[in-house]
Amino acid sequence: MKKIFLLFLLITGAGAAYTQPLFTYGNKSVDKEEFLRAYNKNKTPVDDKERSLREYLELYIKFKLKVNAALDLKLDTLPQLQYDAQSFRTQIEDSYLSNEATVNNLVTEAFTRSQKDLRVLHFFAGVAPTATPDDSLKAFRAISAAQSQLATGRTDYEKLIAETGPDLIRQSDIGFITVFTLPYEYENIVYGLKKDQVSKPYRSKNGWHVFKVIDERKAIGKWKLAQILTAVPPEQQGADKTLLAKRADSIYQLLQKGADFSLLARQVSDDKLTYGNRGELPEFGSGRYQPSFENEVLKLTRDGEISKPFLTEFGYHIIKRIMHTPVTTDKDDAAYTFELKQKILQDARVNVAKDLFLKEIQKQISFKKTGNVSDQDLFRYADSALWNADAGTGNYPISSKPIYSFGKTKITGSQWLDFVKNYKGNPQLYQQENNAALLEKFVGSITMDYYKSHLEDYNTEFKYQMQEFKDGNVLFEIMERNVWGSAAADTAALHKHYNNNKNKYLWAASADLILFNCINKTVAENAKEALKNGKDWKQIMDESGNGIQADSGRFEISQVPISIDPKSAAGFVTTITVNTQDGSAGFAKIIRQYPEGAQRTFEEAKGLVINDYQNILEETWVNELKKKYPVKINETVFKSLLK
Repeated sequence: MKKIFLLFLLITGAGAAYTQPLFTYGNKSVDKEEFLRAYNKNKTPVDDKERSLREYLELYIKFKLKVNAALDLKLDTLPQLQYDAQSFRTQIEDSYLSNEATVNNLVTEAFTRSQKDLRVLHFFAGVAPTATPDDSLKAFRAISAAQSQLATGRTDYEKLIAETGPDLIRQSDIGFITVFTLPYEYENIVYGLKKDQVSKPYRSKNGWHVFKVIDERKAIGKWKLAQILTAVPPEQQGADKTLLAKRADSIYQLLQKGADFSLLARQVSDDKLTYGNRGELPEFGSGRYQPSFENEVLKLTRDGEISKPFLTEFGYHIIKRIMHTPVTTDKDDAAYTFELKQKILQDARVNVAKDLFLKEIQKQISFKKTGNVSDQDLFRYADSALWNADAGTGNYPISSKPIYSFGKTKITGSQWLDFVKNYKGNPQLYQQENNAALLEKFVGSITMDYYKSHLEDYNTEFKYQMQEFKDGNVLFEIMERNVWGSAAADTAALHKHYNNNKNKYLWAASADLILFNCINKTVAENAKEALKNGKDWKQIMDESGNGIQADSGRFEISQVPISIDPKSAAGFVTTITVNTQDGSAGFAKIIRQYPEGAQRTFEEAKGLVINDYQNILEETWVNELKKKYPVKINETVFKSLLK
């Protein structure tokens, strides 16, 4: 008995220690779990863990004091801050409305498929929405016959179609595809096939499909390209294209002689979507463009290489390879995994996870069917309500009866009838689903709406993220009122602080410079040459089409990303420095150089003065808050953080 009693004391004692606060401020407290959650989000590798924790604890205490002061002033009730919180909630809530395990499985599946590109042939027999049963049967028989012949290994596709369904079947070469190229339902079929294997007929809303994989290769990744297009006008599709070919070739010859690709794209490209962006296409991978275009892309083996003009149905293209990104083979690549996950969340395949998630949340909210009304009656009165569109939904035998319950909510028959009337009355939503399908949508809608509006009750991470945002919002508001705005507006105090601390506001080695930042080295070289020839730097920037950003002023030499020799004379133009990360390039023209130690004027030092004065105001304010909300740190709990 004594052993049992001792065990009870140990358990209850451990529980009491576990719930002890790390620190208190006024009549509020923070436990170590809350603190560690914040610390671990912001921590970096350290040698001295205790020192790191002490420093962060002091920052976190100041944070909580400021937020508490804001809440005491009821700043969280300001309409703008409430609107911001609701907007943020809307932005993030969808990320909490999915089955994470299923999404992770979809990520793994997408990763595996992304390692291999497949070349696919597509055979299709269309079935119109108005087709008769006989027409539908003809399409099925034709595609089935074609599939049987394809399965034997036949490759004379035109003859095969002529034999099985010349007026019903269309065949196309999709080219190489990768994950996310095709709709998920087709992707599942294709990636379930081996080379030279043929799928069984698959029925979609529009007809019957058969796929054949005729080749496969290791995934080749994604490209970033720019293009100059000499378009074929619609009226010249079948005409002689000799003049267009000569025009494209003349552009190519200019490029061979050193003309700037981005400038020519802006001046002569017929691609209205890209000419204003230096001809750059959005990054793409296998399956995005026609095989004839992709084949020319594959011929470019190095960044910066330019193709000869080649013809597609859209016209003559000249393309420049900007960058090629291979597909990662590392399953632990966090950036690639994140990219795949974002694509999945925007793709139809996420519905797999949503269906499972819906079942999960129905368990969490204790969703129950009451049994007061049968499905047959739900369907019968739904039809009646629809036929009597002008009548209300409150006078049917099922109207006041609860049909489902969850949480503290009861769903009545009239809510179901309202849903049916509204849904079927909206042609953009209604897709001729039957009542059983509509009931499934209704149940999914009401349970998801309830769960979304009570997310804080069911998801701890969401609760914490919302609280962090709200705390950050009121913190910004009170800092603007008490520190940032006050410091910037108190001109007399700023001048006084500057005059009392002039020795803090000295220039390091500095120079009056014209700084150029260009999109690439070629643009930088052209700009440098123009500047040397006497062209005004502002004119050079204006004529660049956003290819150059330039600024003039006095800069500390250590703060500019360009190497400047302190012995360089006025008028000297530096060498070009290329950024290896993005290929941008910069240089500077020196107007005048200054040795270190020169006094900054108030205007030159104003930004530094405001920052220093803000720190003084903040420190004074925090000391006042510590008196108003006395802080006590529980050293025993703090020491437990070090274990």
